[in-house]
Amino acid sequence: MTGSSTIERLDNFPGLPPFPDDVPTAPLLRLSYKKLLSGDTAEYDRLFKASVDIGFFYLDLQDSEQGRSLLGDADDLFRVGEKLFELPLKEKLFYDFSAQSSYFGYKGQGAAVVDKNGNLDRNEFYNVSKDDILGISEQLPAPDILHGNRMKLSSFMRGSHDIVCLILQVLNDKLALPKDTLTNLHRRQAISGDQVRFIKAPPQPMDDRRTALGQHTDFGSVTVLFNRLGGLQVLPPGEDAEWIYVRPLPGHAVVNLGDAMVKFTNGLFRSNIHRVVAPPGIQGDSTRYSLVYFARPEDNVMLRRLDGSNLIPAIGKGQTEEEINSKDWIIRRALGRRVDLVTDIDFDKSAGTEQLSRRIKA
Repeated sequence: MTGSSTIERLDNFPGLPPFPDDVPTAPLLRLSYKKLLSGDTAEYDRLFKASVDIGFFYLDLQDSEQGRSLLGDADDLFRVGEKLFELPLKEKLFYDFSAQSSYFGYKGQGAAVVDKNGNLDRNEFYNVSKDDILGISEQLPAPDILHGNRMKLSSFMRGSHDIVCLILQVLNDKLALPKDTLTNLHRRQAISGDQVRFIKAPPQPMDDRRTALGQHTDFGSVTVLFNRLGGLQVLPPGEDAEWIYVRPLPGHAVVNLGDAMVKFTNGLFRSNIHRVVAPPGIQGDSTRYSLVYFARPEDNVMLRRLDGSNLIPAIGKGQTEEEINSKDWIIRRALGRRVDLVTDIDFDKSAGTEQLSRRIKA
């Protein structure tokens, strides 16, 4: 995929330096939202392949009305995110989620470890609850900039969740599970840990550019990411694999599966390990903003192998499944690397499901 003329034409985000041409990038499949919406069987096959092989893919949103609407919402929320992080630190800390052992609210820089050496993260983020914005649960305290953009957040969440449900429907069909098995675990109006995350990572010192967000797998079901600068890296399958950048593409989201899909399919689908480092080349001098929608199973869903598909591997002899619901799993994973909450951080255990099946590289 690297170096194709199509990508080159798409590689310039307004006002930002281009991604370097000499940096190797992950050859992720590019899927069409329009084709998935239309029931294109070949596109269904490609989605299934991506889900089994690496669990990451690009989704082209330019070729459908729904996709273009979501891109517009994302553009608006990027501007909201910039204003959000310009607030005084004292005000942002008022919404620090660690105070209530929650994962909704603010996290400042340096609150979590990123590697086994104890280095701290170099980004700040703010998590906004889907249940709050859609009126499913009580309204949470939030800065005025977020209160004033609840309609835009609602539109973005609904559009992102539509993508999630479409992906789940396709994978449900490919697995030959009973109708709506996966989507019924992710109903938009049900209580869950679904959220939008605003992220800001400022330029790192020239003489100390390292990991900004430590290696991990996502702990939900499906992640829909919008970012404009490089920095995201994946570690492809294989014992001798090396970290490789995921090149941002205008008009596309980067979509990946999380640990819940690994648990539901007993390892058939992949929740690939990834991290965030300094953007490559001259992009490293720019502030990196990202916008993410995390879809998780409903709070009371048990994370275990699903019945009803011959494609899902059986539970092996001697294999046991942890008895834990989605809410408890998410809280444990979300707070597992917080230095202010956990006194003895187990870095590998907090990295997610992949440490069970491969050697995690530093």
